[in-house]
Amino acid sequence: MNNHAIKRKKRFHIPVFDIVNTLIMLLVIAIMLYPFLNTVAISFNDAQDTLRGGIGLWPRVFSAYSYEMVFRNRLMVTAAFNSVARTLLATVLSVFFSAMIAYVLSRQELVGRKFITAYFVVTMYVSAGLIPTYFLIKKLGLLNNFLVYIFPGMISVFNVIVIKSFIQSLPDSLTEAAIVDGAGHFRCFWNVVLPCCKPVLATVALWCAVGAWNSWFDTFLYAPNADHMTTLQYEMMKLLSSSMQTGRDTSSIFGNNSQQANIITPVSIRAAVTIVASVPILVVYPFLQKYFVKGVMLGAVKG
Repeated sequence: MNNHAIKRKKRFHIPVFDIVNTLIMLLVIAIMLYPFLNTVAISFNDAQDTLRGGIGLWPRVFSAYSYEMVFRNRLMVTAAFNSVARTLLATVLSVFFSAMIAYVLSRQELVGRKFITAYFVVTMYVSAGLIPTYFLIKKLGLLNNFLVYIFPGMISVFNVIVIKSFIQSLPDSLTEAAIVDGAGHFRCFWNVVLPCCKPVLATVALWCAVGAWNSWFDTFLYAPNADHMTTLQYEMMKLLSSSMQTGRDTSSIFGNNSQQANIITPVSIRAAVTIVASVPILVVYPFLQKYFVKGVMLGAVKG
């Protein structure tokens, strides 16, 4: 009877913690999703109707004219191309060279390995500053040059340390066997170490891609007046700045056509550009999520 009562009690036991935890998570999800869904609704809503306010999760008067005007703008097309190009190049080069440096620093036979690692770490906390960096970029001839998006941030010490910690967690027998079989260090790095580092490389790649895609301050510093160098985030920043200034309307951005100025408003354009700039990362993330979670968990356990 006692066992039957215990089983019956377990059967009707209410997991209070699970219920409370689920409700809290649902609340957090709602808080995080609402601004994005509201922005989507505003971007697909008629611009003049948006001025009335009260847009929730669904457009009140559906219209895709804001997106039409965004893609009709010549600078937006150029900005989209530059953003995609800089993100791809910066991510691939940064991951590759950071992994290469991490492999070198993980080798026990490297002379002065601890000193070099410490020297790298110091640069994370001490930098020359914004003005010396600007003069260095100018001296290198990178002003109004697309390479300014690639070279300055190619090596991230934090990413190097993360990849180095992951490589050091791998069995030494993998690289030792390859070296005994006659493989050089680069072949050992390319054929043995890199395939084993997919989780951490995917994690670092996501960090680099998000950072490169969302960056606008480097455009503001090094190519503010070069239309061929503009990016989506920089154009969105200009839209936000112009919409907050009194006496400015979208006619200064999309031309002097009075009909367009009456149809397009800063609120609708800002929402449309925000969605256009966010969608690529949202599309890429699901493909890297498996490796991203695995890489973070391995880093937490083995780091």
